[in-house]
Amino acid sequence: MPQPSIETARLTLRPFVLSDSPAVQSLAGERDIADTTMNIPHPYEDGMAEEWIAGHDSLFKEGKAATFAIVLNDDRSLIGAIGLTIERRFNKGELGYWVGKPFWNRGYATEAAEALVAYGFDQLGLNRIQAAHLARNPSSGRVMKKVGMLYEGTARHSVIKWGEYEDLVYYAILRDDWADS
Repeated sequence: MPQPSIETARLTLRPFVLSDSPAVQSLAGERDIADTTMNIPHPYEDGMAEEWIAGHDSLFKEGKAATFAIVLNDDRSLIGAIGLTIERRFNKGELGYWVGKPFWNRGYATEAAEALVAYGFDQLGLNRIQAAHLARNPSSGRVMKKVGMLYEGTARHSVIKWGEYEDLVYYAILRDDWADS
């Protein structure tokens, strides 16, 4: 079964295609994007976007991940990425996302996250969706709260980012929480 596309009021979440590579490299290549995420390198070198996109289809088919391009409905511009890393053994997913800097503070991350949480529960049958953000990136935490996730704790000095220890703040939503909202 191919990965679906998901429509919201302003966005389409769709599978990435190789022709998205230049936009991914340009947007994710911003130092501010890499600075507030755990998995985006800086500098974002030639070929990295293509390699990243090339792995999506097999991960989806194996049931391990669902990664979507966030695209504006009005002009079809790619503005970011959102995905779920799926752990079927525990029937849970981990939400991750980034939005290009020119598109910050417009509610796009929240809109995309709401759609992906619904997809995770309705289509993938997950019981839990969790997410974490660097403590110094409270904007990401606000997105998590807006989609109904509850604060679960802060892991002090949990990761190292660019040679510095960082705290991670954890949120999650359960199927029952989501169904009741």
